[in-house]
Amino acid sequence: MNSTRRYGRLFHLSRNINYSQQQQQRSIAIQRNNCCRHTITLDNINDNVKRLEYAVRGPLVIRAGVIENELRQSSNHHPKPFNEVIRANIGDCHAMGQRPLTFLRQVLACSSDDSLLNYPNYPDDVKERTRSILKYCGGQSVGAYSDSTGVEIIRKHCAEYITNRDGIESEWRDIALTTGASEGIRSVLALINTISTDTLPSGVMIPIPQYPLYSATITEYGMYPINYYLDEDNQWSLNIDELKRSLNEAKGKCKPKAIVVINPGNPTGSVLTKKNIEDIIHFAKENKILIIADEVYQHNIWDGEFFSFKKILNELNEDIELASVMSASKGYMGECGLRGGYCELVNFDQSVKAMFYKMLSARLCSSILGQIALDCIVKPPDVNGESYQQYQREKFDVLESLKYRAKLVADTFNEIPGIKSNKVAGAMYAFPQIDLPKKAQEKAAELGQKPDFFYAMNLLETTGICVVPGSGFGQIPGTYHFRTTILPQNEKLETMMKKFKEFHQNFMKQYS
Repeated sequence: MNSTRRYGRLFHLSRNINYSQQQQQRSIAIQRNNCCRHTITLDNINDNVKRLEYAVRGPLVIRAGVIENELRQSSNHHPKPFNEVIRANIGDCHAMGQRPLTFLRQVLACSSDDSLLNYPNYPDDVKERTRSILKYCGGQSVGAYSDSTGVEIIRKHCAEYITNRDGIESEWRDIALTTGASEGIRSVLALINTISTDTLPSGVMIPIPQYPLYSATITEYGMYPINYYLDEDNQWSLNIDELKRSLNEAKGKCKPKAIVVINPGNPTGSVLTKKNIEDIIHFAKENKILIIADEVYQHNIWDGEFFSFKKILNELNEDIELASVMSASKGYMGECGLRGGYCELVNFDQSVKAMFYKMLSARLCSSILGQIALDCIVKPPDVNGESYQQYQREKFDVLESLKYRAKLVADTFNEIPGIKSNKVAGAMYAFPQIDLPKKAQEKAAELGQKPDFFYAMNLLETTGICVVPGSGFGQIPGTYHFRTTILPQNEKLETMMKKFKEFHQNFMKQYS
């Protein structure tokens, strides 16, 4: 039985409904059978929660987990034409084989167990950094709470990092340390989420394609997404006329509050030009909306140059509000699981900033170990420190390898008939467009699936490669894409691209 039929049988309940709806229907059935047992049911929970979706951890990823279990069982009942699942669906660097930075992990180790400070095999600058941070921790322990906005010395190091990056003085009190960049983004959206006097929801402009954190959070908060399309034909640039169009279409439907810009881009791998950023700032000022700058990939630049929104805002001498986020999860560090990030509020009214910090206090503080990981990124070893050479070498090796993989992925896609990809100029993703045959689209419709989902599921079942359909990020109607990371290590990525090329050629033969 071929993979299409096998998958179609497995998911026969998915006809005309998506995966989340299936789950809801099953839960409803269970609820009806147990109506006397449960007070909280699907009928009385938050409707926004039921409606939100998060593609990068959706049904494809669940199926990938099932396949991994089958492979581990080594059973002849589940023969596969591959021996592993390659999870190219999510930007989890270390899960794909990237090694952690020695300095960062040594500081974390000594911070967690300060008895290691007496060991001679830890460098002096590691011990010095550890002691300087622990001085600012309650009881000199990472087990104590910090201020809700983070450990003071780490906030100051973040301010120094921004100052050195932009050549503009940064005030450490404008910076809050968060549980990854995601918490900073969610907190800013919560801050501006209001219902206007005419009962209109708050509107947030988000790029299409976008990272699903934004659409999911906007749905959860009952806000209104104002979708603007990135210009795929011009390296996923941001067109001001398109911003005007999307904002104009939202009139009467919401009260526009903010525009989200992801630079470098996720899932597009694009890098905005300085002129593009200037235009966005002028647009935001003209329409009196906050700029939320997702700049977590600022170290991942393979083609072009990174310009922070704060730097360009200062050059233009504009005083509009900006919330900028950064993370220890991405870039050359890849510490996704430690959940360290910061959010800098620029040009915010002091009383509003106080309300933001009050809101953060309800969650006490972000992980101290995550804060320390971020500290090691924003303040790497000093040039005269014992750890400096190794840190720089490890950083260089990771970035050079990612640069090679960025080119390999885009070049390979563009060699395959029926696929076209913009260059991966930054971040760690490619978002190629696929020209799906009509026959494949019809088969997908027969199975109650979106065409790009059908394609991605076939890819997973045939090769073990897990990517995310473009429909999970948004795309111009009638076009089909998928997002893949460039994170598999060089040899594995080369193998993955060969397998992908072979799969696509066979898929096109089957459905052409």
